[in-house]
Amino acid sequence: MTTYDAGEFTLQKVREYVWEIPQEDEMRVPARVLASEELLDEISEDLSLQQLKNTTHLPGIQKYALAMPDAHQGYGFPVGGVAGIDTENGVISPGAVGYDINCGVRMMKTNLTYSDIQGREQELVDALFEAIPSGLGGGGVVQTDVDTLAEILERGVEWALEEGYAVEDDLTHCEDEGVRPGADADAVSKKAKDRGRQQLGSLGSGNHFLEVQRVTDVYREDVAERFGLEEDQIVVLIHCGSRGLGHQVCTDYLREIEKTHEGLLEQLPDKELAAAPAGSHLAEEYYAAMNAAINFAWVNRQLIMHRTREVFADVFDRDWRDMEMELLYDVAHNIAKKETHTIGDEDRELFVHRKGATRAFPAGHPEVPAAYRDVGQPIIIPGSMGAGSYVLRGGENSLAETFGSTAHGAGRLMSRTEAKNTYWGEDVQDDLRETQEIYVKAQSGATVAEEAPGVYKDIDEVVRISDELGIGDRVARTFPVCNIKG
Repeated sequence: MTTYDAGEFTLQKVREYVWEIPQEDEMRVPARVLASEELLDEISEDLSLQQLKNTTHLPGIQKYALAMPDAHQGYGFPVGGVAGIDTENGVISPGAVGYDINCGVRMMKTNLTYSDIQGREQELVDALFEAIPSGLGGGGVVQTDVDTLAEILERGVEWALEEGYAVEDDLTHCEDEGVRPGADADAVSKKAKDRGRQQLGSLGSGNHFLEVQRVTDVYREDVAERFGLEEDQIVVLIHCGSRGLGHQVCTDYLREIEKTHEGLLEQLPDKELAAAPAGSHLAEEYYAAMNAAINFAWVNRQLIMHRTREVFADVFDRDWRDMEMELLYDVAHNIAKKETHTIGDEDRELFVHRKGATRAFPAGHPEVPAAYRDVGQPIIIPGSMGAGSYVLRGGENSLAETFGSTAHGAGRLMSRTEAKNTYWGEDVQDDLRETQEIYVKAQSGATVAEEAPGVYKDIDEVVRISDELGIGDRVARTFPVCNIKG
């Protein structure tokens, strides 16, 4: 097959698993989808392809707009989308980052094995659910005043280290060492701060979760050894973001950009792609506020990890250090960052927008933590609560193909409304426990229904495409043991 008919769009096959909507009319670059035909069938069922094509209209966009294998419809810009946009003559777009700024994942290792957990799953899931705030609204591990929150927004995980919620290794095993430079608390509105102040150290709702997992498969033993992973090992995966603070930052700047740069907005096919010209006051302000929200999210996940260490210590009556509960890595998947990439024959600074896409820098890249620089950056891709998750490493083709990016998860097949009409939460919980020995606890049955395994694409296929394309190489697979959700 050299073309793929997606109704309104005909995609040209560039090579295996790489499909392109050719540049035409007002498009500034082509649009590329990285997928198998099986995944294309699913991607083409919603507005993902239209949104991807719309993205090519953004001023300053370079090479092509990209959709990762897990792509699905989002707000203006598809989830699973990547765009590299020139920082001098381009734009920055809040919609191409998303409302949950620095939604991301971190994985913590332990020296426990699955046999250490078996028989204690219910005790552990109950203790985690009791200790870690989840769901809509307020409640967090710590409550902060205005001055403390400003410090968190500007210093990130450095604040957590100083306050005893982190150790040095937590910073060195986090993207950007847990702090984005250029963050400015003054660029974050009072309303955003008020929403976030009581939510530090909380999962939130929706697809956010904490999951205890066991390593079931190792694909690259040398890399897994460097990551500290082996079969039958227990690990903990945390998936959440910047809570109400990040959502409000996105809302605030979208509205301001729509009003201030109305002329630019009229040139775009979708107002949800509202963007501020590089170098403008609003572009600079949004970038500073976004970086502050990124720092907030890293502290949020750090506090959840700190509380998880305490829970494990209580349940297993051992110090968390004795259980070697160490951070493998933390990586963002809703973010725009200034990065230098090769375009043609020259290096150029770009705003690399990754919305539901994960940074995937290869071995040797200076921004990969020193501990992993010779094997490549760890990538963590969660599946559904009834399927495996994956640890990958940045592939050698990622910089040339995807601005150093790959997928961020399985990608949704169903809307939340459709999921609740299809599944009954208690039935999903019972089925997972009885057939797969997966223990799930959530604030409501509706949340479980919205996140039922059947709601998501095939994570194995998503990761296979990443591996085949050399943008993110499979290292290990994990499988759920117990899961808490909002």
